[in-house]
Amino acid sequence: MRNSIFFLFIVFAISLTSCREDFDFEQSSGNLEFSRDTVYLDTVFTNIGSSTYRLKVYNRSNKDISIPTIKLGRSDSKYRMMIDGAQGIDGKTFNNVELLAKDSLFIFIETTIDYNEFAGADAQFLYTDQIQFDAGSNLQTVELVTLVKDAYFIYPNRVNGVYEAVDFGQDENGATTQIIGRTLQENHPVNGDEFNWNNDKPYVIYGYASVPADKTLNINAGARIHFHADSGIIVQDGGSLKINGSQSTTEALENEVILEGDRLESAFSDVPGQWGFIYLRQGSKEHSVTNLTLKNATIGFLLFGNNGLENPTADLTLENVQIYNSANSGILSQGGYISGKNVVINYAGSSALYCNLGGKYNFTHSTFNNNWSGTNKFALRIDNYINQGETTYPLIDTKFENCIIYSTNQNGLALDYEDDGQPFSPIFSKCIIKLSTSSNVTNNPLYAFMADETNITRENPRFLNANQNNLMIGEDSAARNFGNNLGGNDIKGNLRTTTPDVGAYNYIPE
Repeated sequence: MRNSIFFLFIVFAISLTSCREDFDFEQSSGNLEFSRDTVYLDTVFTNIGSSTYRLKVYNRSNKDISIPTIKLGRSDSKYRMMIDGAQGIDGKTFNNVELLAKDSLFIFIETTIDYNEFAGADAQFLYTDQIQFDAGSNLQTVELVTLVKDAYFIYPNRVNGVYEAVDFGQDENGATTQIIGRTLQENHPVNGDEFNWNNDKPYVIYGYASVPADKTLNINAGARIHFHADSGIIVQDGGSLKINGSQSTTEALENEVILEGDRLESAFSDVPGQWGFIYLRQGSKEHSVTNLTLKNATIGFLLFGNNGLENPTADLTLENVQIYNSANSGILSQGGYISGKNVVINYAGSSALYCNLGGKYNFTHSTFNNNWSGTNKFALRIDNYINQGETTYPLIDTKFENCIIYSTNQNGLALDYEDDGQPFSPIFSKCIIKLSTSSNVTNNPLYAFMADETNITRENPRFLNANQNNLMIGEDSAARNFGNNLGGNDIKGNLRTTTPDVGAYNYIPE
């Protein structure tokens, strides 16, 4: 008897379910809602596909509906759509799209636009379209907007499936190694003179752009350089790099040179390791960099010095330079001679500035900070060997004056020096240095200079927001009025006083 009752209950439940009209779709009446009324696809370069953007469409009603059409407004639209995994007709038109009551669907949008199809376009222009839902009195729309930039493209040629390559270095057997890239040309058929990069439109680099012997690459004020993944610049033996930015007067940094990745979406604005590095090979010479912002590289500058440290000319001269978000180091120098003024380096997976294999370094009014969490993440590291107990290299005439060397970790500074018969002699003058007070530091003679509290302070520099790469100092900063009078301006062009603030920035009252 109980089984019979249970059976009858199941039959009754099924009969009720079969009578429901859950899947009788009514035509949409134009009452859809959207997660946004305009989809802004971030800036794209000509012929390079965008990221995929998402629009959510809601049916807030209690009825299951069918949307007669969802389509792009322009018949020749450069946008493409996918709706809940379906591609529709050429990614542009979808018919009878069903949407359950109190449910939603996703539309995924992307674009690839050829700048050259638009005659008379400026170096950048807005490309617009709209997604149209239904028609007539039920028509609803969502706008699509993309900024399209023309660019100079520098990329390796490909022959029989093999990419062109350039010299990269030598392996352990002394054989030349290569990496995908292309040697720059004076008279390139499309780009013209590739040894002078200007600000009329951006440059996009695929692979490594190689500067050959006896040639100089000039990157001039206002230039914008974008690197694809695993790309960068190599300056070969005998070549030279000159980055010639100048002081800007607005927040647009109109005269500054900017080197960054080619992902222009805001989500990628501060992601480390998006591209390779600027590689200054041994034998390259007399590199100079002014008013530059470099961000999101694996290594900002990779310098192999010339071992001729008696040379009065630095391998690399830096002034008003900012380097942020490096997956390894902002600057990695092996035996190099670097002279820097108003240099800012923040956030690096290893050390913000790594002076390896000795060398010669002179920095004034510079700020080195490392907010990368974990052990052995330093603002400044100096050593004179590769493997402990093996060959050592000379470290000479090295001085850091009016500098900040700080970190969110226990130590901002790491000194590791193997005795090569020469005394360890770097000078730290009027610096803020974050350093542990543990016995293995205080008893280490390499850090004996820390005892002079009139010359060195461990106090907090009070950066305004180091996590957002704002290393300007606050009102209560220990950097204020602590420096030696060296004259000149700070990194923003503000005149320094006779009792200057240390680091790259003057304190500016709010």
